[in-house]
Amino acid sequence: MLLGCIGDDFTGSSDIGNTLAKQDMRVTQYCGVPTAPADASVEAGVVALKSRTIPAAEAVAQSLAALDWLRAQGCRQFLFKYCSTFDSTPEGNIGPVAEALAAALGATRVIVCPVFPAAGRTLFQGHLFVSDRLLSESGMRDHPLTPMTDADIRRWLGRQTALGVGHVPLATVFDGPGAIRAALDAEDAAGRALIVVDAVRDEDLRVTGGSGLALSLPENFRRRGLLAGGGGGWTGVPGRAAVLSGSCSVATRGQVEAHRAGHAALEIDVDAVIAGETTAAGVAGWLLAQNDDLPLAYSSADPDRVRAAQERHGREASAAAIEALFAETARRLVAGGVRRLVTAGGETSGAVVEGLGLEALEIGPEIDPGVPAVRSGDLALALKSGNFGRRGFFDEAARVLAEGA
Repeated sequence: MLLGCIGDDFTGSSDIGNTLAKQDMRVTQYCGVPTAPADASVEAGVVALKSRTIPAAEAVAQSLAALDWLRAQGCRQFLFKYCSTFDSTPEGNIGPVAEALAAALGATRVIVCPVFPAAGRTLFQGHLFVSDRLLSESGMRDHPLTPMTDADIRRWLGRQTALGVGHVPLATVFDGPGAIRAALDAEDAAGRALIVVDAVRDEDLRVTGGSGLALSLPENFRRRGLLAGGGGGWTGVPGRAAVLSGSCSVATRGQVEAHRAGHAALEIDVDAVIAGETTAAGVAGWLLAQNDDLPLAYSSADPDRVRAAQERHGREASAAAIEALFAETARRLVAGGVRRLVTAGGETSGAVVEGLGLEALEIGPEIDPGVPAVRSGDLALALKSGNFGRRGFFDEAARVLAEGA
């Protein structure tokens, strides 16, 4: 194994796996820290954790365990994959995990660049934009678990870590590798180990060589003759399909609205789940009973409704109840013959994968930027981050899961 990636959720991990696989790297996504060695053919291993919103100390411990396993596989380079909207609280977990990984590796000049131009995520003057809006003015300001109220990544990261936070502006990036290298050296000499680097184009990411998208890394290995070439084949999976949506992002709510217009859909209410009135058995039974090629169960709701539920039950309790419901629903759906499963939301996707007990995922064709099809045996999944995907994503995902690209 050449490249080791540690993802703080399952959708982001499949995102980076997709980027690497598109460049003919042999990639496997592992669901949690494996207990056995990797297959010798794997060139990039992505360890997907569900560590984005757990206590920081637990996130650090899990990430270091993933690092230990990846080092044991012989990895020569490591990448910590967090969300392109830098989803975190003022306490973490991006800063604490980055600090711990850097210390374990003895790394300095650590580039921080949560940029994904294809999805409208860009960095300018240290500020993260979502399309034409600052992050703090986008739908992320209403995220139920990690509301992003400050677009200045330097300032947000500075609240999370004892390490100094530096910055390389876009003008320097445009000046090329030599200028970037000099700027990184200067920031490091000034005691700023975590360095936010501006980027607005794919070309900028290739120049900096350290983005969460890993655009440049496969080519670096290829030039040294270390890649076998050919990412391997991927075939679709026929059979029944269903959608489980727990994201409350603007993008996902639009996808739910579009899907409801032509498909059977069941709305899940947090109050009813906590009261025991809505159960996984009931949700799975309803989905399996529908005469519909792609029925949907969703808890996606507008920010005001989400906040009201959190005030009644607590943020953690509300989230845990929905995640547990979706995990058990997924188990019942697969037991009932579903072979294609589309999930929306990082926490929802992580709960579903853990609930199904999946250990590793094969990366397949891209459905939308940042969202590949993945497969485990005779089960195909689309694990979609809440903010990603076009309005008709659910139907397109089901098609790709069945047919391939």
